[in-house]
Amino acid sequence: MIITRLIGGLGNQMFQYAAGRQIAMNNNTELKLDISKYNDQAGITPRKYMLSVFNIQASIATRQEIELFKINSEDIIQLCWNKIKLTLQRRHYIQQNKLYSTHKFLAIPDNSYLEGYWGSEKYFKNIEEIIYKEFTLKNKPDAANRKMIARIKSCNSTSIHIRRGDYVFDEKTNKYHGVCDLGYYFKAIDLLAKKVNNPHFFIFSDDPDWCKKNIQLNYPLVYVTHNLEKSDHIDMHLMSACKHNIIANSSFSWWGAWLNQNPQKIVIAPKYWFKDKSISTKYLIPESWKRL
Repeated sequence: MIITRLIGGLGNQMFQYAAGRQIAMNNNTELKLDISKYNDQAGITPRKYMLSVFNIQASIATRQEIELFKINSEDIIQLCWNKIKLTLQRRHYIQQNKLYSTHKFLAIPDNSYLEGYWGSEKYFKNIEEIIYKEFTLKNKPDAANRKMIARIKSCNSTSIHIRRGDYVFDEKTNKYHGVCDLGYYFKAIDLLAKKVNNPHFFIFSDDPDWCKKNIQLNYPLVYVTHNLEKSDHIDMHLMSACKHNIIANSSFSWWGAWLNQNPQKIVIAPKYWFKDKSISTKYLIPESWKRL
């Protein structure tokens, strides 16, 4: 059994699932999800477990299963002597460091608990086709979104994701992440427009009013607002349907771009993912993506 701890929003949960799925498959064992972090959420952006919208292959870990990884082997032996039904096996508690090597990661054995963000495709690159399949939606989009998908597919569409929300209004989050400024977006738009004929831009944001005031282009432009605050996964699905993507320093739009299977896609990402530019993002952005 592999257990992976889920923390953060949808994009982070997807990274954590994909990494856990890779290790579970390596060991021919089951994957379970520790969602206990979502039992007591507070703050400006409370989170919830969100992966149930996808065709994932995992079940929810019980409290007892999670606790087994927090006790040592002597405790397990004592519990067995007390006739509690446990399998006496060595258990591994794996915590990610900043640059957890692929070789070390792929060698993680069975009966491991994974804790970390695992924010890189290198942690699941060997099973990417499976991840594409399992991150498809269980339920078909509604009529409004089917109409939007048809519109997206009918043109040279480019998604633009503008993350504000807690990145702007939560002091702690802003200090750590910061936000992509307008200069980044206009440079990305100009670069994309030089490479794509008749580009159509679709803006996705948690602050559409700000976008409407600050981003106006001489190209066809659509502000996608009908899913706001109710169907994050649908907006990600719409972004992945675009031919090209301009992403924010956000795992949410990272996945929107990664799930885009257009073989000629152009993906533009910010050069710096965090306010502290010394934090390495060496493995975060795929090599084929353009960084500005």
